[in-house]
Amino acid sequence: MTKVNQTPEIYPDYVGVTIPVDIAPLNFAMADDAFATIDVEVKGTKGGSIHANGDYADFDVDEWHQLLKQNKGGALTFAVCAKKDGQWTGYQEFTVNVSDEPLEAWGITYRRIPPSYEMYSKMGLYQRNLSNFDEEALLVNTQTPNQCLNCHTANRTNPDQFVFHVRGNHGATAIGKNGIELLKAKNDSLGGSMVYPYWHPGGRYCAFSTNKTSQMFHTNMKNKRIEVYDSSSDVFVYDTETHTVLGDTIIMKKYWAENTPAFSPDGKWLYFTTAKRQIYPTDYDKEKYSLCRISFDEKTGKLGEQVDTLQSAESTGKSYTWPRPSYDGRYLMYTQTDFGYFSIWHPEADLWLLDLQTGETRPMTEVNSERTESWHNWNVNSRWFLFTSRRENGLYTQIYLSMLDKQGQATKPFLLPQRDPKRYYRELLYSFNTPDFTSKPVDYDSYQTAMKLSGKERVATKFQ
Repeated sequence: MTKVNQTPEIYPDYVGVTIPVDIAPLNFAMADDAFATIDVEVKGTKGGSIHANGDYADFDVDEWHQLLKQNKGGALTFAVCAKKDGQWTGYQEFTVNVSDEPLEAWGITYRRIPPSYEMYSKMGLYQRNLSNFDEEALLVNTQTPNQCLNCHTANRTNPDQFVFHVRGNHGATAIGKNGIELLKAKNDSLGGSMVYPYWHPGGRYCAFSTNKTSQMFHTNMKNKRIEVYDSSSDVFVYDTETHTVLGDTIIMKKYWAENTPAFSPDGKWLYFTTAKRQIYPTDYDKEKYSLCRISFDEKTGKLGEQVDTLQSAESTGKSYTWPRPSYDGRYLMYTQTDFGYFSIWHPEADLWLLDLQTGETRPMTEVNSERTESWHNWNVNSRWFLFTSRRENGLYTQIYLSMLDKQGQATKPFLLPQRDPKRYYRELLYSFNTPDFTSKPVDYDSYQTAMKLSGKERVATKFQ
């Protein structure tokens, strides 16, 4: 066997990452397909070891979790040997850190959708157990039938309260709260559907935006294929108890487009983005969103009368979207792009982190790549976060996880583990959309939900 003084090139790249103690096994293969066999021995700095041998490293789930628990707060060392053209090569060991910060999540939810543009095609809402590789469909659009399913959104990772939207001629907004209630897809006073939801922590209110969305194709930009923009949009708060839309506020301006709302963890602020409307589609690249907030009174259900601008598009020349506050109230993570808000089609889109205590903001260079980063969410204790990235091939968004340490620095992100990751990601012709952590499995009857969606019963919303 030949020994080399370098770490192995593996797929996925798990070299030097930090993982929670309850994550699924980090199975991997050699990046070079010419390697026929891989042999891996994993040892813990606090004791214990496991072994895998085959065409890829496939670790036993129970043995993996026992080793992680034994080495919580420590590290694992991976010794890799691989066989190519009948010759074995031994590589320098690499480490994976096992954090003592709990994940506090059973799993994640997400939408899987093919990169189609004009047709809905097959898509679905799914949940995945993070401690193993079990995935379950919550609802697929072949059940609805063939309508567009917008993403599942829970209240602070608790699936006892959730919302998702079904777009189409027979659409609805589904509110999961002591059963499932279907709202009329559109309110004529709003002029659009209820999309991009975010729950108030108290559970009574949910913020939405209503968007008249269009898309166009680029013909002279090699790194961009499609542009999504809104001819109009507004942000509002919905009262789930009275079925009332709390509208006609100062953030519903006639010549401005408000978007992507999110409540603060104490429920006292509503973050959102706003841009001056342009002439579409010719001036689409002049649409730049500022990041703002406005106070909210849970007792009266009313927004304040003054808007605070946290990041000014006019000052920076950039556009801001998808504000997501950490649940401990310390940080606000958002996406910065050159223009617009639909960042998944923007390769320049990066994650930024605003310290709400100091007011300082910075690019998250620890996790950003040369391609799109966006659609991020926090776990309930605000130490772990996930996001989607197109870093691998520029075509499909995949889910990555990272941890924020006590100094506010993120660890090297790692790709969502799969049992046979190289085969899985090569054969999967779907993108992952708006992932989020879930504290426990989403428990509802998919068949009954689909039957209810096919019926005519809808609850009308009132505009206040």
